[in-house]
Amino acid sequence: MVMPAKREEEAIVLDFLQNGYASDPRPLHLKDPIAQSLGTDRFTLLELVPKKDVMLQPRAKVYIGEKKREEIHHVNGRIKAEKLTATGASELPFAVKAIIDAEPQRFIDFYNKAQPLSIRTHALELLPGIGKKHMQEILDARGEKEFSGFDDIRARVKLITDPEKLIINRIVAEIRGEEKHYLFAAPPPSDDDIRPPRHDFPPRRF
Repeated sequence: MVMPAKREEEAIVLDFLQNGYASDPRPLHLKDPIAQSLGTDRFTLLELVPKKDVMLQPRAKVYIGEKKREEIHHVNGRIKAEKLTATGASELPFAVKAIIDAEPQRFIDFYNKAQPLSIRTHALELLPGIGKKHMQEILDARGEKEFSGFDDIRARVKLITDPEKLIINRIVAEIRGEEKHYLFAAPPPSDDDIRPPRHDFPPRRF
């Protein structure tokens, strides 16, 4: 699957830290609230700073694009999965599911159009629990007619009881950096890619 090149426009909040990180040594009045979030396009983990007096809840969707933002003051940057709080980590699968449910055809297309990665490995086999037998059943079914939805896959491919969950589990593993190939998510950032949080922004007065 070809990764989209555009930047994240929206994100789903995983956790909201009203007083910032406990590990931040600065005085409380100098610490920004932090929203750990997941981009809806490339499943990028992002650290956001909300506008003044904005309170965010896990699973809320926020706009982070270049146009006027109603809730977010600025994006601190990308973070690794290891930096997620316990709440953020536990919310991750729910956020991934929400993204899939909002745009299911994007992921149905994977079942319909996935191709071999090499002579020995098909992209379908990178889904957790999919072996050669499962793969062949998917290929045979889609060869007759493209899948119209997850329920259609479930009905026509008897070996797969929850095709959406396979996608969710794969995406979560990619976000955590546990996979060699990235079918859906952007590869996690390297240490060199992560810039330190900026504290020189003007006060969040708007």
